[in-house]
Amino acid sequence: MSIKIYHNSRCSKSNAALRALESQHTEFTIINYLENPPSVSELKDILKLLGIAPMELMRKGEDVFKESVKGKNLSDEELIVLMHENPILIQRPIIIKGDKAVIARSEEAISSIL
Repeated sequence: MSIKIYHNSRCSKSNAALRALESQHTEFTIINYLENPPSVSELKDILKLLGIAPMELMRKGEDVFKESVKGKNLSDEELIVLMHENPILIQRPIIIKGDKAVIARSEEAISSIL
């Protein structure tokens, strides 16, 4: 079963998730999502696998969130396009395994998918 991690090497949580994957001695694909942002279609698929709304996938502390989203009534489609155009807004890391996905910010989330 293929495993993907949407990874940011500057993020301690993302690096911890990567180490957890490496410790499993299984093959996986690393996607540096800041350099290769997921398409709008891929983001929709990720959201469906996570079972969350676009707003729940957004990093609300980022300047671009404060400037472009906060206090505005944007549609889910607009939020998805904004994440595609500004991938820094996407929560990280995301691990996808088959038809399951988690935002792997905790050991419990990582364990639940591995």
